[in-house]
Order: sequence, then C-alpha cells, then structure tokens
Amino acid sequence: MNLKLYVEGGGDTRYLKNLCRKGFSEFLRKAGLEGRLPRIIASGSRQRAFDDFRTALRKVQAGEFIVLLVDSEAAVPPGTGPWEYLDKHDGWARPATATDDNAQLMVQCMEAWFLADQDGLAAFFGDGFNRNSLPARADVKTLPRTNCSTRSSRQPATAEKENTAKAGTPLKSSSKSIPAR
Repeated sequence: MNLKLYVEGGGDTRYLKNLCRKGFSEFLRKAGLEGRLPRIIASGSRQRAFDDFRTALRKVQAGEFIVLLVDSEAAVPPGTGPWEYLDKHDGWARPATATDDNAQLMVQCMEAWFLADQDGLAAFFGDGFNRNSLPARADVKTLPRTNCSTRSSRQPATAEKENTAKAGTPLKSSSKSIPAR
C-alpha cells in the first residue's frame, strides 16, 4: 500500500515545505514507522492541503491510500467524526469516495507538540528563550490554539528561529517526547 499524507504546513516556499516534509518524516520515523513511511506532501495553508487532497483523491491509483492531516483548530466534540467536524468547522464536505480514515485531525494547533518538550525548545532557541513565556499546561491534546505561541515576540533574538520552527524543524528534536498512539 502506497500512503500519501497531505499535511497542512510548510508555508509558501519550496524551502519551507521541504523543511516541513522532513520534520514530519523524522517525527513519524521516531514514532516507529521506519520502513513504512508515507509520502508526505506539505501543502502550505489548511485550505491548500484540502484542495490538494481532493485532487489526489480524484486521481488515486490502485494500491494508493490518500490521507488529509490538518490541525483540528478547536476542540472536537466527543463522538464527532473527522468529516462531520471538518464540515461544521470549515465547510468541507466529505468527498464521495472518502471515508473517515481519509481525514485525520491533529491537536488544535501543531505547535502544541513542541510544548510537550520544553527542554527541546530551550535547546533549539538558545539563550534568548524564556521558559516562563510558555503555557504551564501539559496536556497538549487539549491546549487551545490561543495558548500555542512560544511568544517569542517578547524575545526578538528568537523570532527568526520561531518562523523556521513553524516550518517543521523542531519536530526533529521534540518528536522524541511525543508518545505514538
């Protein structure tokens, strides 16, 4: 089975999309998927990821499985399937050939994964990093989107690294602390 994973993230440049793709690959490798890694397509915006996914789904070949992976953006009510949620939240109707397995929702904002490894963040950002600017909350799955920022605007020296971080680079270091479930 050839799995293609269309992900939200990577910005608008080829360079940033490449960083995002590499970050997700490393994350999945460390989660135990070595040898079974999907082809990761970093689409940039959330809407672009959905558009790319729909195009791929229309052109799917025998032996391929196409998956959309996006932030949930908000808490998903218990018992709500991914397409039901995406329809209500984004107005994205489930494509006729898609099942719930074709849509996967991440935490409310992908940056919450970084917050699970505060030591990794400190090592990445260096001396200018202020741990006190991080939310104290440890349960990254329920961390609201509004609390996900590392708030580096208070730390100008780290702003450039944060922009690179959003493209996926810290996944390399922080993925070690995210349990694969």
